[in-house]
Formats: sequence, C-alpha cells, structure tokens
Amino acid sequence: MLYQHLSRAMHMPVRISKHGCRLIKSQKRALSTLFHTKRRGLGDRQHSQTLYVAGGFENRLAWSSLFEQRRTLTSGPMLTAASIAAERPGWYESIADSAPVHMMENVLVVVQQTTGLPWWASVLCTTVALRTAITLPLAAYQMSIIAKVETLQPEIEGLAKRLRYEVSVRAKQLEWSEKIARFHFKKNLRRIVSELYVRDNCHPFKASLVIWVQIPMWVFISIAMRNLSLGTTLSAKAIQQELATGGALWFPDLTVPDTLWIMPVSLGLVNLLIVEIFALRKIELTKFQKYVTNFIRGISLVMIPIAATVPSSMALYWLSSSCVGLGQNLLLRSPRFRRVCRIPRIKADSDTPYKDIASAFIAKYFK
Repeated sequence: MLYQHLSRAMHMPVRISKHGCRLIKSQKRALSTLFHTKRRGLGDRQHSQTLYVAGGFENRLAWSSLFEQRRTLTSGPMLTAASIAAERPGWYESIADSAPVHMMENVLVVVQQTTGLPWWASVLCTTVALRTAITLPLAAYQMSIIAKVETLQPEIEGLAKRLRYEVSVRAKQLEWSEKIARFHFKKNLRRIVSELYVRDNCHPFKASLVIWVQIPMWVFISIAMRNLSLGTTLSAKAIQQELATGGALWFPDLTVPDTLWIMPVSLGLVNLLIVEIFALRKIELTKFQKYVTNFIRGISLVMIPIAATVPSSMALYWLSSSCVGLGQNLLLRSPRFRRVCRIPRIKADSDTPYKDIASAFIAKYFK
C-alpha cells in the first residue's frame, strides 16, 4: 500500500504556475498518507524507512520548485539581459555591418578584379573616380550657389536701406519703441531675403549639399577598407591576403600601419595646404569662418597620429582623397573651368588665380 501511494505521488503530473512548481491536491494527500503511516500500526523501522523515502521525494520536489522559482525570477532575467547585451552590437559594429559599407566593399573588390591592378593602384583609381563623378559636380554646384548669394549682396543692401527708412517712418507714426522697430525691420528683411533666394534658386543651405554627401562617403569607404584589411568577414579573408601583398614601395603590406609615418605626415600637410588656400582668399573672413578654419587646422594635425595607427590601405585612401580634394579646389579656381560650369563671376574672381595664391602664400609665410 505504501509503495502504491509513493508510486502514484511520483508519477502524478506537477502543475507549473507562474509562481513556480506546486503539487496538486492528490499528490498532497498521497504524501500526507506516507507521513502518517505510524497511526495505521506500522513499525518504527518501517515508519522510519517510509519517512526517509517520502521525505527524500518531498525534498527533491521542494528543491526543484525553489530552483525553478529562482531561475525564473532571478537567473532567467539576468541571463537574458547578459545574452542581449552580448548579442546587441555597438554603434561602430552597426555601421561596419551596414548596407552602405558592404556596398563600398563590393565596389572596391569589383574595381580591383575588373581592372586587374594591384590593390594600391586600385585604391587610387577608385578614389579618383568617386571624387570626380560625385564630389566634383557637387562642389561646382556649391560654388555656383555661393557666387549667386554674393551677387545678391548689393541688392540686399539697397533693399535693407530702403526698408530701414520705411520702418523708421512707420515707427514715428505709430510711436514704436526702438526694440519694436528693430523687430519689424529684422522680420521684414528676412522675408525679403528669402524671396530673393527663391527667385534666384540659391538658398545658402544648398551650398552644404557637398558636405552631406562627401563626409558619409568618406566614412563608409574608410570602414570598408578596414573591414577588408582586417578580414572581419569570411568573404573578406581572401581579400585580406591579397591586401597583405598588394602594397608598394615602403608599404608592401596594406593590412598594417605605415611605420615610417610617410603617409600620415603627408596627409596632414595636404589637409593644412587645403585650409591655407581657403584662408588666403581676398574676401575677408567672418569671425565664425575664422573659428571654423582654426578648428579644421586642429583636425588636420590630429589626423596624423590617427593615420599612423590604422591599416596602410586606410591611410592610402585618406591621402589620395585629400590630394584629389586639393586638385579639385585648384581646378574650381580656374576661370575657364568656372565658365564651363556656368558659375557666375564675382568681384573676388581673378584672371590669374594660381599666381595670386602663390604670391599670397609667399607673402604670408616667407616674408
């Protein structure tokens, strides 16, 4: 009879609730019968054996219930949070595994396989092609917008004088204070300037279009070069081996940094030269433009140690991109090229821009 109750208690299903593991009523009755067999006349020895067996079974069920509750209430959430934190990628990993980066990887691989050039030459050709096909037209459009805005300045100044006179007359009629008169003047001037920008289709925000395209493209290609150089994916492992022997001169291995610092230092010098050419313009820079110019100078210097720690393929891309950017800036100063791109002529334009840049550079730094 004892073993029947024990067997029935052990083989009965256990109901699992949201609070853990609990026995159903029939199991409780079976265990109660086992613990009270002494009242039915069983011997002490048989009673102790019964208590031992039933107690062991009850302990196993109790410990099982306690373990399930603790695993559900504590360990489960902790393990889940740890697994989620381990599986959740960081911001850099998300960018490195994004579709634009993989697209740039495919572009680099396709260009190299199509042309059959070594990797260092393929990086140069890809950089020149992308900067010429994408950045140069946007830069010419930017120069056109800037020229149109500068051409409007005399007209804006004339309208501002007329508006100031009308506001002053109106202020005397309505007895406006100086603060109210200034508010109406600025409000109407903004409206007039906006109408002029719409009329000539030259809103200054359009001049920043090249930045919103060039910077993301630079970032995506840089990360793509890093992925290929480090072999972060299975498909990039074979490309990594090719890059390891695809260099030239003092950088035969494109997967390691340039230990001689030739490319990093050259990168900093080229970027500083671009900034100085911009600062040598005849137009007087505003206070904000001076702050931006000094900030870019600092970034150019900071890029030198950064370029010395990345793979040579990235440093080569950065150097080639800066060289192409320098060439495009000089090309956009050419009067003939500006006429081809239909960029309006302004007062600051010169018929001999390169001679003027050289003279201003020598006068500023060598005299």
